Amino acid sequence: MNTNTPHLIAGVDVGGTFTDVFVLDEAAGTACVAKVPSTPANQAVGFLSGLEAGAGDLTALSTVVHGTTVGTNALLERKGAVTGVITTSGFRDVLEMRRRDRPQTWGLWGQFVPIVPRDRRLDVAERTLADGTVRQVVDPEEVKAAARRLQELGCEAVAIVFINAYANVENERAALEALRSVWPNDYVTASHQIVPEIREFERSSTAALNAYLQPPVGRYLARLEQALGEAKSPAQVLIVQSNGGVMSLDTARKVPIRTALSGPAAGVTAAAHIGSVAGYPNLITCDMGGTSFDVSLVVEGESALAAQTSIDFGLVVRSPMIEIITIGAGGGSIARVDAGGLLQVGPESAGSDPGPVCYGLGNTRPTVTDANLVLGRINADRPIGGKLDRLDVAAARQAITDHVAIPLGLETPEAAAEAIIRVANAKMAGAIRVVSIERGHDPKEFVAVPFGGGGSLHAGALIREVGLKKALVPRYPGVTSALGCTIADLRQDFVETWNVLLDDLDADALRSAIDRLDGEGTKTVKGAGVTLEGMETVVELDMLYVGQTHTVAVPIQAAKGQAVDKEAVRAAFEAAYSSTYGRLLKGIPMRILNLRVAVVGKRPRFDLSLLAPEPGTTVEGAIRGTRDVYVDGAWHEATIVDRLALPAGAEIRGPAVLEQSDTTILIEPGLVGEVDTYGNVLIGEAS
Repeated sequence: MNTNTPHLIAGVDVGGTFTDVFVLDEAAGTACVAKVPSTPANQAVGFLSGLEAGAGDLTALSTVVHGTTVGTNALLERKGAVTGVITTSGFRDVLEMRRRDRPQTWGLWGQFVPIVPRDRRLDVAERTLADGTVRQVVDPEEVKAAARRLQELGCEAVAIVFINAYANVENERAALEALRSVWPNDYVTASHQIVPEIREFERSSTAALNAYLQPPVGRYLARLEQALGEAKSPAQVLIVQSNGGVMSLDTARKVPIRTALSGPAAGVTAAAHIGSVAGYPNLITCDMGGTSFDVSLVVEGESALAAQTSIDFGLVVRSPMIEIITIGAGGGSIARVDAGGLLQVGPESAGSDPGPVCYGLGNTRPTVTDANLVLGRINADRPIGGKLDRLDVAAARQAITDHVAIPLGLETPEAAAEAIIRVANAKMAGAIRVVSIERGHDPKEFVAVPFGGGGSLHAGALIREVGLKKALVPRYPGVTSALGCTIADLRQDFVETWNVLLDDLDADALRSAIDRLDGEGTKTVKGAGVTLEGMETVVELDMLYVGQTHTVAVPIQAAKGQAVDKEAVRAAFEAAYSSTYGRLLKGIPMRILNLRVAVVGKRPRFDLSLLAPEPGTTVEGAIRGTRDVYVDGAWHEATIVDRLALPAGAEIRGPAVLEQSDTTILIEPGLVGEVDTYGNVLIGEAS
């Protein structure tokens, strides 16, 4: 093969601590991984160094698919652009009023500072009624005056959000045209372009957050393009969406809010594919990075999509996203004893700089990584990520002694370190119960898929604490999200508000709307210029009983050329409602609130056999000696194994530690790990 011809596909996942890269050469049947420190000050630097470490020659890259946390971090850290809002007269406080909720259930205070303060939320005279009738036409000159005032206030981005714009876009469209004529850049958002559906606060929040992210995300993507251009790379860059699909750079610039959970979504996509191929379609994905622990449910090979999520309190995003529960329990999560004498782990994190105490970069407070190191579960001489030559065990022991052992009256740093791990495990188990037991799923029917840099160290404890069937550790767990980037499908989502009783539904009009959105999505997906192996259209209705507030997602069969059957829709709603709530409400009419259409371009699935262990390897050849590991209050002599040198069919009984460049796997006493034909390690109770 001519190595100068672009032929490599790379997935890049930029996390808070490390940037992970997975590079696939399908023609040669090979794959390689890389893990480099992230560069929070300029993530493009870590992005490029990761690509260079994984691919070597950047001119050989044909496609780069990127899972990014730039948007997420900008929201969580309140570091988006100075943004303004132009809205309907009388509705400037929607962002602040929200749903009249508050962060804590108890107490008198519910303080919330919106990302757009009141002085930068300007209103103009216009009014569209809920039925779409325009009562008052917007004055373009008034919009221009508001825009000039926002510029005087230092705004870089602006969102237009008019009441009932979902029912008729004419006033918003006219205002958008007037705004663009005086606004100095492209950082302009209109709510009907982002969320053309009912519910004023959710639409306002999503549109404002999209405008808030346009400058930082746009600048970041421009730096990526510039860096690849300077390296003379011809690669097409795609961005992972929060719904698990991918989109073009141009779309990401216009709608950056769709990247809010980009990286974690790619990990769920990869885990679902790996689990299905390995014969385990029911999964609970457990992504443990340096800052957070992300949990998601996969049922019958399909990840659950939520219509909206809250990135932080009050920051509501109304856009389809893979349903992910995030808690502050990553490897860098800081352990402390609170004023009440209780041991707490997270949510504060040491991140990548300065990082855990054992990094020796200035942090003095112990983290989960420090605890695992003191317990012998991490090899101090083989730190992952290439950031350091060696980890400082003595410093980690001292920090744990000073901050945990002495305040709690524990005799040894090992006892304190194990206490840290147990608290972290309890938090992780709680998140797993939220997505499984609390939603009617029996954990015994599900397999955990731990990935990220630290997930595999906690797999055994989670199996036992939650009662999971077993754990499946992917071949390269530390870069699973990056692998997911390489296989994510292209996806275009649409939503329209109908707000009609099922009995009054015009089935022909619904059929026409589905076909129109399907055609628009198909054109967009095919126009991305990415190799696809098929197309799929998913149609859902948001439905509820009259008088209710919350909807259920109702999938319907709507093949092209076939009429929409109202009785089939009724049956589908009853099935979905019964599954969610356990009973039906007799004698109450049903209402269709929204139509949702998703057009999915299926990208070729990664052949997991490319990761299979090399033939001729043996268990004996993979063993690298022994090391003492502290588990359940005692030291155990654990077998140290080169994980990637294990053959298919190998069986490793605990206690054992499996080491590889991107992660470490702990097999606790009483558990056994088995290598399947794809190189995954299945951990379960020893027989």
